[in-house]
Amino acid sequence: MSTTSTAMSIDQLQQAARDHLWLHFTRMGGHEPPIIVRGEGCYLEDSNGKRYLDALAGLFAVQVGYSYGEEMGQAALEQMRELPFYTNWSYAHPRAIELAHEIAQLTPGDLNRVFFVSGGSEAVESAWKLARQYHQARGERRWKAVGRRVAYHGTTMGALSINGIAALRAPFEPLVPDTLHVRNTNRYHRPPDETEEDFTAFLLEDLDSAIEQAGPETVAMVLMEPVQNAGGAFTPPAGYWKGVREICDRYGVLLCADEVITGFGRLGSWFGSEHYDIKPDMITCAKGLSSAYASIGAVVASDRVVEPFLNDTSMYTHGITFGGHPVQCAIALKNLEIMKRERIVENVHDNADAFRATLAQLLDLPIVGDLRGTGYFYALELVKNKETRETFNDAECETLLRGFLSPQLFEKGLICRADDRGDPVIQISPPLIATQKEFDIIAGTIGEVLDEAWSRIA
Repeated sequence: MSTTSTAMSIDQLQQAARDHLWLHFTRMGGHEPPIIVRGEGCYLEDSNGKRYLDALAGLFAVQVGYSYGEEMGQAALEQMRELPFYTNWSYAHPRAIELAHEIAQLTPGDLNRVFFVSGGSEAVESAWKLARQYHQARGERRWKAVGRRVAYHGTTMGALSINGIAALRAPFEPLVPDTLHVRNTNRYHRPPDETEEDFTAFLLEDLDSAIEQAGPETVAMVLMEPVQNAGGAFTPPAGYWKGVREICDRYGVLLCADEVITGFGRLGSWFGSEHYDIKPDMITCAKGLSSAYASIGAVVASDRVVEPFLNDTSMYTHGITFGGHPVQCAIALKNLEIMKRERIVENVHDNADAFRATLAQLLDLPIVGDLRGTGYFYALELVKNKETRETFNDAECETLLRGFLSPQLFEKGLICRADDRGDPVIQISPPLIATQKEFDIIAGTIGEVLDEAWSRIA
């Protein structure tokens, strides 16, 4: 039996989990959580010795895989000995300075100023506050944020308000005013004769009219992911980001690229903003910054955004106790060192076509309607009818996704996500060290489970 880092036996751990642990986004009634006790490469092992391929990278986060604990831990230990904690409230320390410098070298354009937080939701929250105060410093009262339908940006009240997923928002309403939600870049259910140029024009007109309707002088920020995760890896059509940038410039609105998932190599470039030439005013990031070995995130702002805060009496009136924590920064620095040394981003770039080609074999299955995504970031949309693209209703999704697909994939040793925020999809996003061996396991296991699912439906 595998050892754990506690003195509890496995039975004691299970009982303590039932009695005391409140799991995130989990139906707790009758749920026996698998206890994951170790990781290596792209693989995890549970308390019963069962091995899993993590095809979700621990929620799109573990870029370098699970084998660098000793190296990361040594970086943390050395920092603990030198300076276990100090704040970035009016003070600085070497690791925060070094990490800010490293991030500024990696981000495109003039995104040069780094504000550290503890994670993705806090990064989005901080970006909205920064956008509001930026306009205020320039003599304007702008507060509204624009997001996209079905998009997910976090769980804190501000980030949740920008979410475009009604079911996540509803339990916590009223939310932070005011947010608008425009159409996302999902082409699969658009008219089949619509050209890519027509689709781009349709999306940009929707954004333009939404800002006009809201009153451009009240809109502070447009927040969008380079590739939208929720709904299933929606990539942008040609000309989309150029048009979004032009609309934001026309109305004086800040453009923020939410790169909590797409940042640090997932698309085959260090940032999705570089991949799609987005030219944002701000980037939010987290997850891959430390490969999830530490809880750290950031808002990276352009020279233009930081400029109003640089005179003697100005201040961005926001702060987080653990933002830029020296130990977290040391781990993130070590992560970036490993990513460069091991050519992690280059691995994604070099293997992206092979990954897509391997997943594309699943399009032969009658239940798979669409494959979309790029880099190491993909989704398969599931349909009842490939010709009509008819989707599954809520009751069918409950049975198909949660009743069958999720437990069957897990049973067969594959961790990915069967999701119906929007249309039903399987989300696939392995650690960035994955190679053809992992691609084959992912496609083979998903294909086997989907084939069985279709036979049950048929």
